[in-house]
Order: sequence, then structure tokens, then C-alpha cells
Amino acid sequence: MSESLTTGEPPPGLRLTTAEWGLWQAFRNGSEHDLRSGEAELDDPNGDHEWGPRRTVRARVVALLLLHGPPPLLGRVASLQLTGAYVTGRLDLSGGTVEPYVEFKQCRFEQEVLLHECRLITARMVDCRIPRLEASRMSTEGDLHLPRCTIPGGVRLTDASIGTDLLMNELTVGSGGRARSFSADGLQVAQDLQASLVLASGEVSLRGAEIGGSLFMYGSVLRNHGGQYALYAPQMTVEHFAHFATSGPHHLPVVHGATPPNGIPWPPRGSDSHLTRRVKRFECTGGMKLDDGKFGDSLVLDDARFHLERDQELSLRRIQTPELCFTPERPGNGRVVLAGATVDNLVDRVESWPVGEGLWMAGFTYQNLIPRGPFTLAQRLEWLATATPEYAPEPYEQLAAVMRNSGEDADARAVLLAKQRRRRETLPPAAKLWGYLQDWTVAYGYRPGQAALWMALLWASGTLYFAQDPPEPLKPGESPQWNAPLYVLDLLLPVMDLGQDSHWRPEGAYQWAAAAMILLGWVLATTVAAGATRLLRRQ
Repeated sequence: MSESLTTGEPPPGLRLTTAEWGLWQAFRNGSEHDLRSGEAELDDPNGDHEWGPRRTVRARVVALLLLHGPPPLLGRVASLQLTGAYVTGRLDLSGGTVEPYVEFKQCRFEQEVLLHECRLITARMVDCRIPRLEASRMSTEGDLHLPRCTIPGGVRLTDASIGTDLLMNELTVGSGGRARSFSADGLQVAQDLQASLVLASGEVSLRGAEIGGSLFMYGSVLRNHGGQYALYAPQMTVEHFAHFATSGPHHLPVVHGATPPNGIPWPPRGSDSHLTRRVKRFECTGGMKLDDGKFGDSLVLDDARFHLERDQELSLRRIQTPELCFTPERPGNGRVVLAGATVDNLVDRVESWPVGEGLWMAGFTYQNLIPRGPFTLAQRLEWLATATPEYAPEPYEQLAAVMRNSGEDADARAVLLAKQRRRRETLPPAAKLWGYLQDWTVAYGYRPGQAALWMALLWASGTLYFAQDPPEPLKPGESPQWNAPLYVLDLLLPVMDLGQDSHWRPEGAYQWAAAAMILLGWVLATTVAAGATRLLRRQ
């Protein structure tokens, strides 16, 4: 057999059909072998029309060409470019090394395609129907393209290594009765992973995936009605951007990722692909787990839609990224978890955050707030209250520090005052009463002008009261001239001595009023000192 292949002729016992003989010659010529009828309805790989012998190619012949193919014609480069064919049998290239360029377009495969530990240069399967694709630990030097393919039984790319881009735009993938529709734990992609307008029924797993460029999931729909997560991608590393956002004319980065020279552009020129004209939101029915992920430039959840059950989460625990853009639709149920996450810039809008007890962000740190649209201080405080159904000081201190660093000192003091008020509700009755007193008098030291207002009010009221009937002097002839304002001020100031209160002898109601002034002065001075101490400690 090997001798006949070196001459360019097929093995005598192979008995090639007309379609297969045309493919054999096209392989040696490096040209496309097109078996389509020319009618869109009849050429649809997902249609109900049968493709007869004129469009049928055995998987055995395809494997023979790719693994042990004949030499190319002089001046040509061998490649397998098959369009509109029905590939019968199981295409099994597991463990093999495929050097020719491989491209299937609008093909229908009878059985699953096996590429376990297969080594390829570049492989493209465009607008094909494949029962299942098994390609764990496969590797490519160039691209792996699966755009517009339909794979009802699911895809396995566990520990696969892609040399440049992985392109899966408009892929429709099912689970085939399994838990996962797309299993790619440990996947390594040297450049971009483009998965826009994907429709996945079953869990998509990218645990520990490493993407050297960016991850684009514009307008994709991920559904896992029977499981916990629709997207399970903890410990994922993306060198640049990860976008889960709306597709449309203004989001053309989905077509990034250059292919080898003279390859097929995407979307194909002249095709009816809706990739560049369809506007669709990213949707996730089921939980989304990105815990411990690292995103080199940004993580964007823009205008996305999450359908969560009560026990499901949009989990961003301990993620690290310079910028988190959190502007999706507000989830109706479930939780948004940012516990331990670290970001520099938080881009958000008030309508995106959950209400009730749907937000957890203990240990969440950020350096700058960049609201998209109005986001008042009162709404920020409500945001913190939602994230802390049980009192915790750290979120308040984090927000206050960010506002202080941005020059908003008044807002920072308001946040810390709100923290003290939340803390007060956790104290025993006596401490809670003292807290109310500090709040009413000096607002825990965060409103210094409030103490001066109380002092002025007490001074004015005391002056009017004592001016009506001056008390008798303690020692007639030795007392200074009566001065009601100085007398009341001497009563209110517990440390300073103005030489007035010790020379007069109030009696009856005046004695009780003087005692009240002294007591209120001590209380006011104590709360002012407590507030000043807290302020100095912060500074």
C-alpha cells in the first residue's frame, strides 16, 4: 500500500467512489473538493434531506489522506479541503500527526470525530454537523476553527493546546445526555478564544484554561437547566480582555484573530452569517463561576443577562484584574459574590447590583469607582447595606478610603458615620444609648459643626434663663460684676475657669439649671473628645 501511495495512486483494494476519487485528486492538487448541489436548502448540513452516494466520502479515506496521503503534484502543496460532503464512519485521527492543511465546510459527519492526542498544523471545520468531537490533549501549531458548527453530543478539548486562535463563533453545542456540553479544562490557547453567539445546552467548563490573548463571548447563550453552573471556569487566566457582553455592529472585536495567509476570512465574504448584523445579549441560565481568575486588562460583564436560581451564584471570588466592568442586568435571584476580589477600577451602575441579600463582597478591594450613570451617595450606602446583611466594617472602610483618595472627604465622613450607625445596632442597650447620644450631639465626630451648634444653643438658652433673675453672690462685696453669658459659659466648659460660677449661689430651680448645664457641658465635651480622637486616629 505504501508503495502505491508514493506514486500518487490509491491502494488497489480501497475502491474509491467518484466523490472519493475527486477528493484524492484535489488533495494532491491542494484545491477544494466541493460536492454541494448549489441549493441552500439541500446543502444545509442540519437539514432533513439525505445526501446520496454522489456526496458521500468514507472517513477511512479521509484518515488515509491526512495520515499517509500521497505526495502533492509538482508545484502544489497537499491539503484536504472538503465542502458539502457526507462523511460516513468514524473519523479517528487519535495519536496521529497531521501535516496537511485541513478544512471541512458544510459537511455532515455520520459519527463522532476523534482527535485525542492528535497533532495538527491548522484545522478548520466550518458550518459542519458533527455528532460529537473528542479532542482531549490534541495540539495545533496554528488555528482550530469550529464556527457555525452544530455538535449535539458535545465537545471535549481537555488539556488541548492551540498554537494561535480558537474560533467557535456561532457554535451550537449540546451535551448528548452528559453533564457538560463543552469540556475544556486545562485548555491552552496562545492567542484569542472567540466564542461569540455560541448556543450551549449543558455546562461549559474552562477550569484552569490559559488564554494568551483575549476571550470574547459576545451574545452567547449558555444554558444548563439541570445543573449548578452554565459556565464553570475557576482558575482561568486571560492575558488581556474577557468580554461577556452584547454582540452587534459596535462589537466587531469578535472577528479579531488572524488566520494563516490565504485562509478563510471570518465571517465568510458573501455569506449570510448574522455575526456582524445581529444584536444579542450574552445570556447565562445557571451559575457562572470565575473564582481565582486572573484577567490582565479587564473583565467585562456588560449588558449581560443572568437567570439564576436561589442557590446559584455569579461567583467572582478572589479574581484579580485592573478593571472590572459590572454593568449587566440585575439578576432576579441567586447571588453575586465578590468576596476576596481585587480590582483597580470598578465600573458599575446602580441598576446592575442585586437587592435584598443577593450581594456578598467581604474582602472585596478596589481603588477607584467609575459609575456609569447616576450613582448617589445614598445609593452607595444602600449598596453596602445589601452586601452586609450582618454588620461588617471592612466594606464601609474600603468605600471611605476610595472616596477620601479621590478628594471626596465629605462623602467619606458620611460613609464612616453610616458605619457607626450600623455598628450601633449590634451593641447592648447601654452602649446603644451612648451611641445615640454621640450621634445626636457630634455625629460620632464626623460633623464637627454639630457640636458648635449644640454649644451655641445651650449657651443662648442658659443666658436667657439666668438673665431674668441673677443669683445671690456667695460673698457679698467680693463677687465680680454679674455677667449672665460668662456665667453660663463657665458652667458649660468643664475644664476652663472664667471666674464666674464659683462666686454666685443659685437656689431652687436655678440650682437645678446650673447643675444641668454642668452635666450637659461634660457630656458634650466627652463626645467631642471621642470624635476628635477618632478623627486623629483615621488621619
